[in-house]
Order: sequence, then C-alpha cells, then structure tokens
Amino acid sequence: MARAKRILAAALCLAAVPATAQAEGATATGAGSVGAVHITVDGQQATAEPIAPCAVGGTAENRADPVFVGATTRFGLGSTKCARNADGTASVQVEGARFETNALRIYGGPRIAVRTFKAGCATTANGSTGSVELGSVSGFEVPENIPPNYRITVPGRAQGDPPMAEVVLNELVVPHPPDGSLVTHALHIKLFPQGGPASGDIYVGTAACDPYGA
Repeated sequence: MARAKRILAAALCLAAVPATAQAEGATATGAGSVGAVHITVDGQQATAEPIAPCAVGGTAENRADPVFVGATTRFGLGSTKCARNADGTASVQVEGARFETNALRIYGGPRIAVRTFKAGCATTANGSTGSVELGSVSGFEVPENIPPNYRITVPGRAQGDPPMAEVVLNELVVPHPPDGSLVTHALHIKLFPQGGPASGDIYVGTAACDPYGA
C-alpha cells in the first residue's frame, strides 16, 4: 500500500438554479483552506481549525508554515488565494505540501502521506467547477484517473475487524437540490467510520465556490 504516483482529478458542477436564487445583483463568493483536523486518537483529541483560510471579500491570500496537529498529523507549507474576477465570478486556489498522518499507525495501519496537493474552484454564469491534484501519495492505492468521491477503505488489522479508515479522493460536496455551489476536498480521511478506538475527520485541501453568494 505504498505506491507513489501523480494524480490529476477534476469535478464539474453546473447546476440549474431556481429562479428565486438568481436574483439581480447576486455576488459570487468563495473560500479555501489548506486543511482542517478534528480527531481523537488513543484518547487524545487533536484539532486544527481551517489552516490559512481565505475568503472572497475577506482575506484574499494566506500562507501557512508547517503545522503539527497533535502527535500524529502534519501539514507542510501551504497557501490559499481567493479572488473576485472582473466579470463578477469568483475563484479559489489552494496549494500545500508534505501532508502526513500517523493516526492509524498505533492500530497497525499505514502512514498516509501526500507530497503535494492542490484544490481549486471557480464560479461560472450558472454554476461552479472544481478540480484537485495530488502528487506522490503513499499509504493507499489509487487508480490512474480519479472520479469525484472516489472511496478507498483501509481495512481492519484482522479479518472481521471494522475498517480503520475511509479515504475519499476528489471529494465533491453539493447541496440537494443543487444550486450551483460546491465544496471540494482534495483528500478526506474518516477515522474508523463504523466505530472503533479512534474517530474524526482530516481534510486536506478545501475549496468552496458559490455563484450566487448564498
């Protein structure tokens, strides 16, 4: 489970929006972060609120030095940029390097690492597009092409044990019914999703866009 490869994935969300949402003067918005962590491992809680956050109309650009979250998880250098373009659309770009977590090692699981990652999104006249990029991953196997919401299960140590984690690549979150907005995570790790000795979520590279500013 230690192959390293470069991955490029893209997600598209061009959604029909109810006429009531397409109000005159609607303003596109967006936000991004290098990552966030809310986990409990071996009885110890570890939390990192969104790292180096940016927001259209707020903090336009941000940077982060290496961040250590508890005793298990690390983010390297990262940066975010949120912009409103001349045509009124919004765009978000997130970049980071040298993410790794050893949250599963204590239970006999793999070290999960990503050497580089990117997440981005942009609004259009009637929706949003999103993309992610992961470079040189280890700790799990991936296909050559990554569809949205591609899930990988990290099995338990012994047959019949609950899975240690669910790893979601190119996670795409859209509301129901769709309204043209989206949130994309380059990587989302859910610890012991069916219950077990650890719990919580790790997000790596997050970009959110909304063409109507809801």
